[in-house]
Amino acid sequence: MTLLNESVREAARRSVLCWLATVDAEGQPNVSPKEVWTIADDLHVVVAHIASPISARNIAQHPQVCLSFVDVFVQKGFKLIGTAREVRATDAEFTDWAAPLLAMVGQRFTIQSVLVIQVQSVSAIVAPSYRFYPDDTTEASQVASGMRAYNVQAVEKEKP
Repeated sequence: MTLLNESVREAARRSVLCWLATVDAEGQPNVSPKEVWTIADDLHVVVAHIASPISARNIAQHPQVCLSFVDVFVQKGFKLIGTAREVRATDAEFTDWAAPLLAMVGQRFTIQSVLVIQVQSVSAIVAPSYRFYPDDTTEASQVASGMRAYNVQAVEKEKP
């Protein structure tokens, strides 16, 4: 079974940010939002180190990480547990790991290194409404609720 299957990949595509949790040498947790990231293959997620010195330092000390992402409207996502390592721009494998991230950022950001996460487990994240009110909660109702909460208006797509 592929850990990073199509449902995980689709949820990742719909998520604007992910959150990377690391821990330092003293056991102090750090959670940091990451804007430039993607699922690289069936076992790996890559995260651009653009301005992440604490995350990179913590990974060097303790490679265990948790990465999570949620579609804020549907209120579903995934939590990925794994081990991470930093691949620097001077490393031979940098170009391969960084390629999808560089395609995302173009010239907008400089990617200092890539945080490569080998995923060991995947678990679903769902809003409590799905569990406590399963008869009344649908993705459509959650989207409508989120749009009201964030004061977002749907945009009509132009017909060709």
